[in-house]
Amino acid sequence: MLPGSTSPPAGGGRHDGVVTVSGPPGSGTTTAASHVASQLGLELVPGGRVFRAMAAEHGMTLAQFGAYAAAQPAVDIELDRRLAEQARAGGVVLESRLAGWIAVNEHLDGIRAYLQCDDRLRAERVAAREGIAVDQALAENVEREKVEHDRYLALYGLDTGDLSIYDLVLDSGVLGARQIADRIVAAVRSRFLTH
Repeated sequence: MLPGSTSPPAGGGRHDGVVTVSGPPGSGTTTAASHVASQLGLELVPGGRVFRAMAAEHGMTLAQFGAYAAAQPAVDIELDRRLAEQARAGGVVLESRLAGWIAVNEHLDGIRAYLQCDDRLRAERVAAREGIAVDQALAENVEREKVEHDRYLALYGLDTGDLSIYDLVLDSGVLGARQIADRIVAAVRSRFLTH
């Protein structure tokens, strides 16, 4: 269970404006989440931004902090605690690998979206972003996902392969970022603005 997950939602009902966007590396979560936040007028809280802030607090580069975090479970716990705190405040689009799980464990009412797509396409996106070969990106994605799956299972008992917690599972190889955002926004409006 994620830290702080014992508190019920304020007012015992829906929590104001929590949308989560999760998915593996290269699935387009940050881009889609940015469009969703813009369309709904919500604050975007990308997990990467929080991770970078934590690296700066430790006086480390991202690469150094990433290596440090891999050996220090306390880093994941602190990152997820910070993300959960922002999610509980409401009015956010939370983007991270565990964003949907944070919402579930915090009992937050909202829309949870998961983005997926073909492994090769994700590797091509990561390769372009990182300036590396596609085959290298593919191998690194596979290793990263295995390490994260095992780490989250050991740390929280969460199976990141379990997509049953998500309201929407969307293929970013078929849909563009704006189309994905439109579907997420439509789900938010359908659930919260028609009541």
